[in-house]
Amino acid sequence: MRATTQNPSARRPAFDPAPPPVEAVVEISEVSVTYGSREAAVHALVEATARLLPGDTTAVCGPSGSGKSTLLHLVAGLVAPTSGQISWPGLDRSLPVRHQIGVVFQAPSLVPALSVVENVELPLLLQGTMPTAVARDLAHAALRDLELDGLAGALPEEISGGQAQRVAVARVLAGRPRLICADEPTGRLDLDHALVVTDLLLHTAHQLGAPLLVATHDPRIADRLATTWPILDGRLTQEPR
Repeated sequence: MRATTQNPSARRPAFDPAPPPVEAVVEISEVSVTYGSREAAVHALVEATARLLPGDTTAVCGPSGSGKSTLLHLVAGLVAPTSGQISWPGLDRSLPVRHQIGVVFQAPSLVPALSVVENVELPLLLQGTMPTAVARDLAHAALRDLELDGLAGALPEEISGGQAQRVAVARVLAGRPRLICADEPTGRLDLDHALVVTDLLLHTAHQLGAPLLVATHDPRIADRLATTWPILDGRLTQEPR
């Protein structure tokens, strides 16, 4: 019996199907944030539209008072919009938004009376759903990842400023966030330590598969990230994708 052959083109589509669209982790649409009222009103953010996708690393870059911290706090769920819309479609809708976002501030804000490991586990315990032993294990794992496990029992006053900021990054890593926001995280550090902390944030974001948004006025820090959102007088000066 003679074997039959089939035209290879008949076995596959004439074109490759397009990949499914990637769901944004956070989307903001024409959002404004205003403080005060009438003559005293401060328009901190004006009709901003942007989104962050999984894996994005983005710097919000502008001078002091430009609105970059307001935009970052908005994305982190710390500030409510005066108008416009913000949503987090890429987060788990069954969990509070704030429990899924890790925030690093310019000051590490460590609790002086708590050890390093206790500071790292504290946000996990405050959620009220995690056993203490599990929170402690996650805190130690985060400290090991950042090569800080030797400082676990130290108090904040016993470590350097650069180490304290790395502890703040470990605190974010321990929570396994789906979105990381950092507000001038290197503002109090010299350039060498600033680059170390920035690279740690990038490593953490990559490890978790989370988008990273960093507010900074330093172009050397912004250059480490893939995308920049310039902002001036509360307005994004170019349209983010």
